[in-house]
Amino acid sequence: MTSLHRPRVRRRPLKAVAAALGLAASLLVAGPAAATPDPGDHPSPAREMSRGQEAATRDAIRKGGIPGVDEVVHSANVRPLANLPKQALQGTNSDLAFQGKYAFAGNYDGFVIYDISRPEAPRTVSQVLCPGSQNDVSVSGNLLFLSTDSSRNDDSCHSTAQPATEKSSWEGMKIFDISDKTHPRYVAAVETACGSHTHTLVPERRDVYLYVSSYSPSESFPDCRPPHDGISVIKVPRSAPEKAAVVDFPVLFPDGGNPGGSTNPGVSQTTGCHDITAFPKLRLAAGACMGDGILLDLANPAAPKVIDRVEDNVNFAFWHSATFNERGNKVVFTDELGGGGAATCNERTGPNRGADGIYDITGRGTHRKLVFQGYYKIPRHQADTENCVAHNGSLIPARGRDIMVQAWYQGGVSVWDFTDSTHPKEIGYFERGPLSADSLVTGGAWSAYYYNGHIYANDMTKGLDVLRIDDRRTDSAKSVRMRELNVQTQPDYR
Repeated sequence: MTSLHRPRVRRRPLKAVAAALGLAASLLVAGPAAATPDPGDHPSPAREMSRGQEAATRDAIRKGGIPGVDEVVHSANVRPLANLPKQALQGTNSDLAFQGKYAFAGNYDGFVIYDISRPEAPRTVSQVLCPGSQNDVSVSGNLLFLSTDSSRNDDSCHSTAQPATEKSSWEGMKIFDISDKTHPRYVAAVETACGSHTHTLVPERRDVYLYVSSYSPSESFPDCRPPHDGISVIKVPRSAPEKAAVVDFPVLFPDGGNPGGSTNPGVSQTTGCHDITAFPKLRLAAGACMGDGILLDLANPAAPKVIDRVEDNVNFAFWHSATFNERGNKVVFTDELGGGGAATCNERTGPNRGADGIYDITGRGTHRKLVFQGYYKIPRHQADTENCVAHNGSLIPARGRDIMVQAWYQGGVSVWDFTDSTHPKEIGYFERGPLSADSLVTGGAWSAYYYNGHIYANDMTKGLDVLRIDDRRTDSAKSVRMRELNVQTQPDYR
């Protein structure tokens, strides 16, 4: 591997946040040649606002309705402990996973491993250059899994962007050995139809199953043609990960799913799934699949089966992700209205669009049903220059309550209680002011997860944020200690 050593960085304050800057570790290139960061689909460039929108943003800042540009604000029960800015990998930050004292952060240019043994002073252990969006990451034992959903000229970490219309192009899953956290080793790759936008682990003792979610096929893509109405299932033998292979492609939508378009205006057509959350203990999973939400039976993890399906053609535009409560009798689905690049947390959009949908799960076994109960959206209006919509979050395992922490891009991080499914409410928050007062610049928290007493948020542009919540409603969660956490593989916290 090629290493690029970087100098030690001093700690410095960032307004109200104590920014704990760790050591900038070696930049590792997981391959025989130096790669050029070229993921191909970074967020769109800044979009200029109208004079009216710009004036409204500046007026809201002046009157205290929203924070100033880059100003850090938070509720009294949430305390920012540290911010570790991006270092060698300057692409968009994406998802997070955890194991022991380490956090693993995806980035469109690769991934970063952080030592979080001291949450108030995280430090960088290694940075691996391996371009390809979204580079969503998960870990199991000595293995790390990385999703590639941008068309590349090969499966290596020194690949370059190449059109999906080329038959030789590659997209799919990459697998690394992370037994040495300072030098992760690339060990295998598996190509999947339409790439891997996200993936979900269903770990077994000898094998790890991956449910690979991808979508948006085209007749012009040789390896991603319609119909694309299912997910790829990959089996990875723990003792021989180089033998990982696709073992099935279960069809989840025999009827094609939600037609969207002219039938359901403003709703995405279902051409695959965006994300799936598995609950292995309950042999259950919930899928967010563009125009549909589904409940899956995992009695046979190699062949998941749909047991219920719901649509919301009034307020949901794009079913994005799912989170179960601890008992597994509720699931929260998120709607990514505007694809994460639009300003939807404003009065004009309203409280029910670009929000979370809360569903109770009734019945037993394969007769379980999803029953809608209510919506949740952050109560703090954001500027028209801020991309904001419901995004990735996790449970805070508080005893006797259903509480979630969630990223809202430039809407920041929200802690909210859905114990009463019909009347959810925010109980804490952290956010920064807009990146710009006159342009819509894409940024903000991509993922916000609770792990071993702290909240970790991967901000697309600002880096890793570490937060602490002190609240009687969440204090019982501090005693819960996990050895490993992949949020899309929901654990039994107790």
